[in-house]
Amino acid sequence: MSFKVNLAVVGRFHAFNLALQLQKRGMLNKLITTYPKFLTKKFGINNSAVASELSLELFNRLRQKFLFNIPLINNSIYWQNFTNKHHAIKSSKYLKDCDIFIGFSGSSLEAIIEAKKLGKITILERGSSHYNYQMKILQEEYSKFNIPFIPYYLHWQRELLEYELSDYISIPSSYVKKTFLEEGISEEKILLNPYGVNLGEFTQIPKNDDIFRIIYAGSLSIRKGSYYLLEAFSELNLPKSELWHLGTINNEILPLLNKYNNNYKIKFLGHKPQKELYRYYSQGSIFVIPSIEDGLGMVVVQALSCGLPCVVSENTGAGDIIENDYNGYVIPIRNIELLKEKILLLYEDKDKLENMSKNAVHSISQMKLTWDDYGDRYIENLESITKTQKA
Repeated sequence: MSFKVNLAVVGRFHAFNLALQLQKRGMLNKLITTYPKFLTKKFGINNSAVASELSLELFNRLRQKFLFNIPLINNSIYWQNFTNKHHAIKSSKYLKDCDIFIGFSGSSLEAIIEAKKLGKITILERGSSHYNYQMKILQEEYSKFNIPFIPYYLHWQRELLEYELSDYISIPSSYVKKTFLEEGISEEKILLNPYGVNLGEFTQIPKNDDIFRIIYAGSLSIRKGSYYLLEAFSELNLPKSELWHLGTINNEILPLLNKYNNNYKIKFLGHKPQKELYRYYSQGSIFVIPSIEDGLGMVVVQALSCGLPCVVSENTGAGDIIENDYNGYVIPIRNIELLKEKILLLYEDKDKLENMSKNAVHSISQMKLTWDDYGDRYIENLESITKTQKA
């Protein structure tokens, strides 16, 4: 079955991986992104298939870097909504020659509306839990630390309308699916497809020392549950151990970090290019991410491919790919004691750690977690829904 697909995204996320998969199968009609063509080309996407709305990306980056002292210009909520809306309007101009429109949540509303008028099949890409659930649980978490939480109401409204108007919603995990079902979204509307990993970029190399090292990759933030890992690691105070954080640090969490400033075992290494991450993962013993709300952290699949057993919260969405005592552990959110228990178990039992490291690598092929596998599943979904539409 042959059909043409338009894919629209503000920024990148996993859209470029999906675009490449569609291109390999001769189905990519147009990738509409705010990123420049030289970056999409690095992913192997043909320039002729790319519509770059670079002016939106440049304005946002310049605003954030140079114009932050001007209140109106630095109203990030206003300008994010402006970017999302104008990107969706631009995306609607490319609909004529496609059969299916795939847009990322929050930045696709106007394009979905126009696509529906033209009789196109519409799919919304949502990488996190249902927005209602997301706002509720984040409000709870911020209040625990007495940090103000201001919901982004314009974005919230856009998302809910997108859920309602799109024909299908593509999500990465059973955890996300559960939040959508609880909010009344029909199961027939949901397409479940876990993300993949590029094995050319993420592969295990030899570890250089015998330090028990926990790797955490991603923003250090309230949403990612970073505090619980820092607290668990500090309380354990294990000899010959380290915690490496790879990523940015959100300003909101800075006051909570003061108590760890003198802990020499905790290394805040900053943001690292994706192509270098495997070097850091491979110096780890285990990977931990205790997210309060997520969808399916791609860092989990990356860590598995580098031989790291993963200790994850239920709300990472990784419960579909992490099997207890096989390639890691899935624990409830906010449970410091259970997090300490699993870390200590792998610290003390070297044989178990070694076996689970081998299982981590094996699980990538066993569970079909490469981007090609993701692409195969996506095409199966597209073929299924186009048959349904024609029936």
